[in-house]
Amino acid sequence: MSGRLPVTRALVSVWDKTGVVELCRRLAGAGVELVSSGGTADALEADGLPVIRVAEVTGAPEMLGGRVKTLHPMIHGALLADLDDPAHRNDLENRGIEPIQLVISNLYPFAATVADPEVTVAAAIEKIDIGGPTMVRAAAKNHAHVAVVTSPRQYDEVADAVEAGGLTLEQRRDLARAAFFATAGYDAAIVAWMNRDQDLPSEMVLPFELYDGLRYGENPHQPAAVYRLSGRAPWWAIAEYLQGKAMSFNNYADAEAAWSLVSAIEGPAAVVVKHTNPCGVGTGDTAAAAFEAAWDCDPLSAFGGIVAVNRVVDEPTAALIARNFTEVVIAPGFDQDARDLLAAKASLRLIVATAPAGRDLDLRRLEDGMLAQTRDSIVEEEWRVVTKAQPSSDQMRDLRLAWVVAAHTKSNAVVVVTDGAAVGVGAGDQSRVGAAERAVVKAGKRAEGGVAASDAFFPFRDGFDVLADAGVRVVVQPGGSKRDDEVIAAADERNVAMVFTGHRHFRH
Repeated sequence: MSGRLPVTRALVSVWDKTGVVELCRRLAGAGVELVSSGGTADALEADGLPVIRVAEVTGAPEMLGGRVKTLHPMIHGALLADLDDPAHRNDLENRGIEPIQLVISNLYPFAATVADPEVTVAAAIEKIDIGGPTMVRAAAKNHAHVAVVTSPRQYDEVADAVEAGGLTLEQRRDLARAAFFATAGYDAAIVAWMNRDQDLPSEMVLPFELYDGLRYGENPHQPAAVYRLSGRAPWWAIAEYLQGKAMSFNNYADAEAAWSLVSAIEGPAAVVVKHTNPCGVGTGDTAAAAFEAAWDCDPLSAFGGIVAVNRVVDEPTAALIARNFTEVVIAPGFDQDARDLLAAKASLRLIVATAPAGRDLDLRRLEDGMLAQTRDSIVEEEWRVVTKAQPSSDQMRDLRLAWVVAAHTKSNAVVVVTDGAAVGVGAGDQSRVGAAERAVVKAGKRAEGGVAASDAFFPFRDGFDVLADAGVRVVVQPGGSKRDDEVIAAADERNVAMVFTGHRHFRH
């Protein structure tokens, strides 16, 4: 098992034919006999390559519309034989089976098929591959004697190895591991499709593949990496990284929080995030005005933060960003003047991103377990004014912004907004009174005439009184406390408008 495995016969059966002809040219040039079937064999023969059809090997023509062609002892005996076992060798000789040392296979495009919302059940079922995974698993199991290739990304390495005399055991193990992951991910996609009508399915299989290694985790003594769900294209994986140092563990976590929040705000907006909490949120007629308002919320906390802007960053916006120390800036784009200006900050990471899809479950790890929930969403259908005082249209605009920001802030959360910008954010406090006090301390005199949002209800009037004492004129909260009447009475007493939403937004 320790030496190279020379390859004399290869079984080639792929759906995605990218690069397969070029690979097989090199294999044939190295003296490898090619066994193939269906469209793959047609493609190889069209290039002039000599091909032995699977039906010639098995003595059995394809049947059931191609569902059965490689499921045969002449194929699987050739893949599963332990050539170090005399009994296995005897079986091969008695049945006239010639060993296969290399399998090249990728599977029917099931995930791509079911991604079409109009796909029929029958069409989806037809894209559940049977023969392909069976061959791949057989070859991977027997990697002592067979190498298995499941991705065009592996073609050059495999061709190089074959031309050099064969694949090493280490190479075959790596290929086998990738093969088992490929079939596991394939089955996971099928399970996910069969669970498509369940928000919280009875079983989940989540195949993650390494996206990038990281210098360290939240702290330097923690090894870390970032993984991507196989077959998915999250915004951060398809984003364009224009400049700057490699992303860190904390950069990814903060960038996700910032981009998710700014993408939930209508109109030009900017967000500054620190430790996954917003420390500044601003809106305005332009991206520059929005960023300036966001930074002014809490410049001390914003230092070294993650910035997200939901409009293309232009030169005026870039000039404001350049005055301050930030780690990352995420936006739908950067015009050339902005790029030229920010290029002087070589360490600053600039990311061009598309809006997050927000389609997946929110998962939190437990030891040997997982909490799962659907993603939080904001609705206004149940909003109602519960006080004598009524908010104005401008106050309602600010109230909506405060509510969105509160929903994206760690609980307990209280957010004060004035004139389209967050001016005070109380995040992650153990008490609602503490969250309110932190928010108004940050806001100072800017709280006067402003609005405030609380991510969950006020259990007593004390938290509300903190906001009213600071000059807040409208408060939005879910309602639902046993003491709602007491809190509403306090608002009427102080001529403060109050809106109940009917939904809370805890975020832990």
